[in-house]
Amino acid sequence: MKRLSHPLDRVALTVIAILAILIGILVVGGDHTTPLVRGFNWQDKSVGIEDKAFTLTFNRAMDWPSVKEHLQITPNLSGKLSWAGRRLAYTLTQPIPYGTQFQVKLTHVQEAQRTPNDRTKVMQPFSGQFRSRDRAYCYLGVNGEEAGRLILNNLTQKQKNILTPADWVVLEFQPYPYGDRLLFSATPRAGEAQGDFNPQLYTVTTGIAVNPPEMDSSPAQQAGKIELVSDNKTYQILKFDLAPDGSRIVLQRAPREGSGLGEVSLWQLPTGGSPQPLEKVQGGDFLIAPDGRSLVIAQGQGLAIVPLDGTATDQPLEFLPKFGMVLSFARDGSAATMLKFNPNFTRSLFLVTNQGEQTELLKTTGSILSAVFDPNQQLLYCLLTQVGAGKEYVETPYLATIDLKTKTETRLLDLPNQRDMSMALAPDGSALLFDQAIEAKTENPGVMRTKQGSAIATSNLWLLPLQSTDGQPRQPQGIGSGLDPQWLP
Repeated sequence: MKRLSHPLDRVALTVIAILAILIGILVVGGDHTTPLVRGFNWQDKSVGIEDKAFTLTFNRAMDWPSVKEHLQITPNLSGKLSWAGRRLAYTLTQPIPYGTQFQVKLTHVQEAQRTPNDRTKVMQPFSGQFRSRDRAYCYLGVNGEEAGRLILNNLTQKQKNILTPADWVVLEFQPYPYGDRLLFSATPRAGEAQGDFNPQLYTVTTGIAVNPPEMDSSPAQQAGKIELVSDNKTYQILKFDLAPDGSRIVLQRAPREGSGLGEVSLWQLPTGGSPQPLEKVQGGDFLIAPDGRSLVIAQGQGLAIVPLDGTATDQPLEFLPKFGMVLSFARDGSAATMLKFNPNFTRSLFLVTNQGEQTELLKTTGSILSAVFDPNQQLLYCLLTQVGAGKEYVETPYLATIDLKTKTETRLLDLPNQRDMSMALAPDGSALLFDQAIEAKTENPGVMRTKQGSAIATSNLWLLPLQSTDGQPRQPQGIGSGLDPQWLP
């Protein structure tokens, strides 16, 4: 056997021997690191109703029954645990209440025992925190310096901000999915007072920070920062709808001059892109579906579902001949509420699923003004009217729920004789907002109007809590003046 004559050979053998000794020590002595939580995906995040589960990632497999026993969430959040490998998931079973700070704690939990003779270690105590989004809503002002302006009321922060200039009149608005911006149409106050309907489309910041679990944190922009989205130089903007994910806008507009004067057409405006015509798509009222990739539009004697990502030659994905209007979608896109106008002058409210099932929920001689899904998609909150029994035709509005399983209607609140109303359900299902417009006796130039075009003298806002803690009947609370209230998502 040759002798090791090179110094490098001796060094290599020495290193190998040392490594062998260290490996032996580890095998005999085991792993001395402490079990701990390596990652919490909701740490310091702002969580919305679409966020269904948080995860805790450990540095080793844990005794999961012990984790289940010792996991503390304050205040309590109903949910269920599941785990795989070194990751635990907590899935919410009820909507998360908005405007709340939460703390997650985990202590006195041991790692999983790999063999019967293993001595398990107790994990390092963990404490994390997150919060739900602020309870906030926007509305149109109706009195004094607020008239015609877009206003944000943050109930959690107890802050109120006027977002648009005094020399504009805002006509319609919709919030973006994270509540950091609003899309709105507005026209100069001077032109609006003279009956010149020629709005432009803008966005405005709300001052709310965007910090969802799936995105990196970003500082809040100052409230009231306005950007032009679509001008009125060539086309008059008649109607718009914002995709639920904020990815695109669909516009209904008409040329202001030229051979096509008066011809109404639909266009889509992708975020950061330029307007694209929706060829061969004509119709009336429309809504973008929750996936943001299709449009439901009234066409002739029914509703057409047309693709937004297709080509000009694409045919409608589906045609629903017996419905005249789509009112709302379930958040996950699994169902929609649709309105049928019956030959005997009654109206029917239908639940239509994405599997093609059509269920009649309500038939009425009155009007079905609004129907929205609750966060659990078990109830519909509806704004309805009832026709009086007298000779004079009078519709009395009221708020009601409809159970989607039993089709049972439950009346919540009778409202004053004012059909021109709007209603909004809080994203966590905790409350309803609605307005009560008071008609103007004379239609002076520049008077405020509802979405339906009725001139108003003023309008009151009301908040109806839906979660009673004392068992007493829920009563609406007056929260000032305003029109068309909408909750931020």
